[in-house]
Amino acid sequence: MNSNWDNFLKNLGEWQGSFTSISPAGEVLESTPSILNLDGLEDNKLVRFRVRRYAEGSPEPTTDYVQEYRTMGRQNIFFDTGAFSKGTIQVSPVTEFGAEYGFVATDRRLRFVQLFDVNGSFAKLVLIREFRSGSTATPRPALTIAQLLGKWVGEAVTAYADLRNPETSSTALEIRQLDQDRIEQQLQFGDRNISSIGRIQDNKLYFDGGPQPREILLLPDGGSSNIPQQVKPREPVMVEAGWLVNDNERQRLIRTYSDKGEWVSSTHVIERRVS
Repeated sequence: MNSNWDNFLKNLGEWQGSFTSISPAGEVLESTPSILNLDGLEDNKLVRFRVRRYAEGSPEPTTDYVQEYRTMGRQNIFFDTGAFSKGTIQVSPVTEFGAEYGFVATDRRLRFVQLFDVNGSFAKLVLIREFRSGSTATPRPALTIAQLLGKWVGEAVTAYADLRNPETSSTALEIRQLDQDRIEQQLQFGDRNISSIGRIQDNKLYFDGGPQPREILLLPDGGSSNIPQQVKPREPVMVEAGWLVNDNERQRLIRTYSDKGEWVSSTHVIERRVS
């Protein structure tokens, strides 16, 4: 991996988009237009972040927030494409838990914020679709099961909270539809092999088997959110966001936590369809 700061700089520019709230049931709620600027100053040793959010039809922003960065906190991990993952350092039964993810592909960015309440229940998802100002980039359709079917192979880069050297692993994922209501997923991640069957219900997939039942929400612009159905004390936690960048390339960002609630690692996966 390149340095965290150099990877952060791959997000520089002006990005026009929207913040869209999505309910735990997968319903698209309100959407707020936005303009985000990341400007490199002092030969890119300083970055000024500014985000403006607008009421629909209003020329004046309702939110105008500015912050400057010379360094990145250790919880903010940026990968070689500019993709990033950040969030809660410690999962606790007395505080809310959240994670943010961002993907970058030329003139497009897709960001996610997953939020859980103090009881460990999924509370809200914010989907942020952004396009470089002046470009002709457009959003992709909402993700479908059909777009995920097939075999995907790729590479995962994992960065660790304890600052040990990042590790690279091979990945293979095969998804096939068993019938109208079920899919089968076979995942190879390094030396681990995981097989699971999911239920299809509207724009959600439910994986009820295994020690930690999970749900995957299929989202606009080729996005997906993969979370446990309940975050429980003294159990490991894994949360994930995905983006179908194009018909044959998918990226995923994963955050893992130990059974003590400590943030352990962030992983970026780039996988391509081979069949």
